[in-house]
Amino acid sequence: MLDIMKLDEIILMSFKEDMPFGDITTDNIISENSQSVGNLIAKESGVIAGMPVVKRTFDILDSNVKIDIFFDDGSRVEKGDIIATITGKTVALLKGERTALNLLQRLSGIATRTSSMCKVIEGYKTKVVDTRKTTPGLRYLEKYAVRAGGGQNHRYSLSDGVLIKDNHIMAAGGVRQAVSLIRGKIPHTIKIEVEVEDMQMVKDALDARADIIMLDNMTLEMMSEAVTLIDGRSIVEASGDINENTILDVAKTGVDIISIGRITHSIKAMDISLRILKS
Repeated sequence: MLDIMKLDEIILMSFKEDMPFGDITTDNIISENSQSVGNLIAKESGVIAGMPVVKRTFDILDSNVKIDIFFDDGSRVEKGDIIATITGKTVALLKGERTALNLLQRLSGIATRTSSMCKVIEGYKTKVVDTRKTTPGLRYLEKYAVRAGGGQNHRYSLSDGVLIKDNHIMAAGGVRQAVSLIRGKIPHTIKIEVEVEDMQMVKDALDARADIIMLDNMTLEMMSEAVTLIDGRSIVEASGDINENTILDVAKTGVDIISIGRITHSIKAMDISLRILKS
């Protein structure tokens, strides 16, 4: 379920960018009374994410636009499938087309990439999660798309989770010092995660009673050694340039979580078109 206030904010921002003073082409060619039917067509195979976004985009332009959705978010489509049919005023279909497609294509690309990662490690306890490496202004929707693709979300922002990274550790004088400094200043309900790069840092994080230990850019051998040492006393997360070719070997080390920035920051938008039929 998407928060309609957050959704509207993103869509209205997109409208302001795309037609700040109206649509000079549509407004001067298309009659206000013209009605059309359009098909959303998958031009390649993938996992759909963003149909509520498409629906809301046209709702804002004209609440009388009707959308028949044939594939819900999280569904896989094949090239040539009609994802939805949109019926309503031609001006609304034309004005909403680019905003709807931009968001649907990007979110579906994220869902498709996430799904492919998750499928590689099916059967393992390890979960695929995202990061904060998202498109400015679109984090809310991009993290939604990760869930549609079968992944899970890491922290949403700097405000809702403690993650002590290398620069924090350097500035604080060490892992134990950094954890000690923050533990007395946050509610007991918030977990503390520490990023580590070697076995000594793993030991320091354990001694500091970190709730989550992130193994950053470690070799597979080091990851396995760290998982054995931690032995369930903390949640173990692996991170660092993990892709479809390496994710299975990482999951085999026994880590609980694999965080992957590329499922949001380096994706190819799924090719989807809106084909408007005769009015």
